[in-house]
Amino acid sequence: MKVLVTGASGLLGSSVAAALLAEGHAVTTLQRRASGVTGALDVLGSVTDPGLVEQATAGQDAVIHLAAKVAMTGDPAAFEAVNIEGTRTLLAAAQAAGVSRFVHISSPSVAHAGDSLVGEPAGPADPEHARGEYARTKAHGELLALAADSPAFPVLALRPHLMWGPGDTQLTERIIDRARAGRMPILGSGAALVDTLYATNAVDAILAALTAVTRTHGEALVVTNGQPRPIGEFITRLALAGGASAPGLRIPVAPALVAGAAVEKVWELGEHDDEPPLTRFLAEQMSTAHWFDQRRTREVLGWTPRVGIAEGMAALARHYGGT
Repeated sequence: MKVLVTGASGLLGSSVAAALLAEGHAVTTLQRRASGVTGALDVLGSVTDPGLVEQATAGQDAVIHLAAKVAMTGDPAAFEAVNIEGTRTLLAAAQAAGVSRFVHISSPSVAHAGDSLVGEPAGPADPEHARGEYARTKAHGELLALAADSPAFPVLALRPHLMWGPGDTQLTERIIDRARAGRMPILGSGAALVDTLYATNAVDAILAALTAVTRTHGEALVVTNGQPRPIGEFITRLALAGGASAPGLRIPVAPALVAGAAVEKVWELGEHDDEPPLTRFLAEQMSTAHWFDQRRTREVLGWTPRVGIAEGMAALARHYGGT
């Protein structure tokens, strides 16, 4: 097929593009900077540019939409422009171009209101109660994508949960860098169970969705390894595999929630080039259980993770020189 991948300059997007090429597909990518994927045709720009999006979608059979504004804080209008209006623009262009498969990459945060999620299925996206601008606007974007679903334009939404692996800058290297600096805390007991997703498995699931969407569409699926672990254990193993020391800083949950909310306010008031060290959403994520029932996901995709946590941690240690 001819497949457009948006947001292919990040680890997940570039890995998906490379995997598609390896399977013999023709791949076009759309993002602000070069994808670095040999064999892909890069269209440089933003999903907020209707003309460029029309150019990128022309002649495509399928679209995998990963492009998003991802940050813990920031101008709400900037999140809306990419995650809502960019998605709207891409959907309209894809439909006009006759695209026959659309895989929308979302996030479990679109259905998370701060409470524990224990063995839950993928709940409906809820912009009103989602925590933070990223989650709120991604929820709106997912709703737009699923509303566009039809037999002629099948749409499937995937929500990868806490993806990690060598080269991942969003979660993996942030934890490693903060652990090296002695600034990676464990909140509370660190016993809250969370599920995660190794990067290779995320790529496999997205490629499986490209086939599955012709059979089952119009719904959202959370994608994880299906191996819940205590959050404190996971963070510690990630830090050690990355060559850092085990986190020694422990903070009670209640003060962390208050501090996270205060830090968010400070970041909203000033100009900051870096991410805040803590937000209320991050404190909630690190102190509440969130793991998901994977039966529907595996049934629809015909997919199971091929890299377990132990194998993934070993690969991480080889990459970063840790243990």
